[in-house]
Amino acid sequence: MEKSKDLQKKYNCFIEYFSATMPMAQSELKYENPYQLVVAVILSAQCTDKRVNMTTPALFRRFPTAEDMANSNENEIFSFIKSISYPNNKAKNLLGMAKTLVRDFGGKVPDNIDDLQKLPGVGRKTANVVLAVAFDKPAMPVDTHVFRVSNRIGLTSNAKNPLDCERQLVSHIPQELLSKAHHWLILHGRYVCKARNPECRTCGIREICEYYATSKS
Repeated sequence: MEKSKDLQKKYNCFIEYFSATMPMAQSELKYENPYQLVVAVILSAQCTDKRVNMTTPALFRRFPTAEDMANSNENEIFSFIKSISYPNNKAKNLLGMAKTLVRDFGGKVPDNIDDLQKLPGVGRKTANVVLAVAFDKPAMPVDTHVFRVSNRIGLTSNAKNPLDCERQLVSHIPQELLSKAHHWLILHGRYVCKARNPECRTCGIREICEYYATSKS
């Protein structure tokens, strides 16, 4: 029971700190509608948001709707995204995603996790990003940053995989804060709690961090 109270206290400190310092946290991907967000998130896998944002303007001018992309082909899509990591596979997924949207969903991005995961290139993490960011629904997408940071801090305990991590976070963070907390963890991992050299000295939540406590001893 005491351990459970300590964990909730840690979550409360985490929420309090980021609510004060990052109240307007949001995705760094640039998009104008759910279709564009799906495309951008598919492209962002193992690629920086900065590179994706450099690539998508021309792509969206050529393919402003799912219908436009569905009527294209892998080679043309590839020509717009060749500077992105794994462009061949992503071109295939984008074409399949667009065709599925048009064929099964009238060209509109669905707003539930089961239908979103029917789209080629869209796994649970991507589906949760779309739910949280495009539709403002309570969801906790777990990428490498979220997985690393939540485990380092001690918000999660020995999470075995992203789904386990997601379940632990969802059980302690209020629903109305889930999507925002997702951005808190991503941005903290991107700029402070970096994979190789975490900047613990400038971290505002180091006093509740298990990694920091271990590194001091």
